[in-house]
Amino acid sequence: MKRVRFPGVLSFILAATLATTAGCSGSGSNGNGGGGGGGGSASNVEAITVNSGPGGGYINGAFTSVTVCVPGSTTNCQTIGGILVDTGSPGLRILSSALTISLPQQTGSNGSPIVECLPFLSGFTWGPVQTADMTIAGEQAKSLPIQVIGTSNFPTIPASCSSQGTAEEDLASLGANGILGVGVLTADCGSACTVSGASNPGLYYSCPSSGCVVTTESLANQVQNPVALFATDNNGVIIELPSVSGAQSTVTGSLIFGIGTQSNNGLGSATVYMLDPSTGNFTTVFNGVTYTNAAFIDSGSNGLYFLDAATTGFPTCAAPITFWYCPSSTQNLSATNRGTNGTSASFNFVVSNANTLTSNASTAAANGLAGPNSGTFDWGLPFFYGRNVYTAIAGQSTPGGTGPYWAY
Repeated sequence: MKRVRFPGVLSFILAATLATTAGCSGSGSNGNGGGGGGGGSASNVEAITVNSGPGGGYINGAFTSVTVCVPGSTTNCQTIGGILVDTGSPGLRILSSALTISLPQQTGSNGSPIVECLPFLSGFTWGPVQTADMTIAGEQAKSLPIQVIGTSNFPTIPASCSSQGTAEEDLASLGANGILGVGVLTADCGSACTVSGASNPGLYYSCPSSGCVVTTESLANQVQNPVALFATDNNGVIIELPSVSGAQSTVTGSLIFGIGTQSNNGLGSATVYMLDPSTGNFTTVFNGVTYTNAAFIDSGSNGLYFLDAATTGFPTCAAPITFWYCPSSTQNLSATNRGTNGTSASFNFVVSNANTLTSNASTAAANGLAGPNSGTFDWGLPFFYGRNVYTAIAGQSTPGGTGPYWAY
């Protein structure tokens, strides 16, 4: 069975962070398309491949490699492949089973290890916060706080974390050796995790031997978007993937760092869609209905997840893949995305029968894969096929204005 994964933690984290850090300004041009053109040879370009993943059976996952080192070392390092590229979350997360070097453990003011619980719509990741120097495509993020997922040193997961859903702590459950979160946030929780009390969402835990308890975590110590820590090319990323027709075994593309910082990452004619500072989303209009602040673009989601069967009229597939749509024939659709800066443009997409798309075991890239996500629009990886999609980081200056925004 093909596996679904799409982040959901943004629903409360973005509101806590963007309202205090994002300065939404500027606008893009009204044309479609972008000016990227990475080609894979520049120092700010990393190859990405949509394939079945390091564990097999993944569909619509864009994977790359990262190199992590013990901070300050150039020899005690490891390059890890099978890392999922995710514009829907910030931060580097690596399975402990894929990590062969020992990284320094982050501790709190009382000397106890800091462990994170990060919820996604499909489950959660649990593991300690450690520090690494990360290198990718010639770019480096030094002393980067990362999450090491599934370590046996903290086997007892607090009920406040385990209640978030299914633990994704190994290759079989995560489907990747890790996640490279290059979304619009600089830190994965923001101001909400810096304060005590009921308003703290409980992502970070202090874990003495007596058991783990929710703790505060400063912005600098939270798991960070590595791009924001680069010396240059640190204001966002571009994902370039070719068009996909139906189902294919693999496709290759580029992850380009920076927006308007080099000759290969200009905005060109891409339209900039600024995000609502209180939600971190923008608006989608579909079938004449406006869904205000209910949409986001997310390469870590393997389908287009939107509305529900009652609203769309598309039947869901039979068990066990009820999370996908199975219309009797491919549906050619149109929607309009709208930014808070007044930009608005329509685009076309398709919804196909998921049973048909995934019937061939070799399929890893499928345009038309979609499923229900009541009241919202999660424009996942199929949205990226044939588009250059820009993700600008909150508070960072770009030629299209100050992030956060998406552009394509």
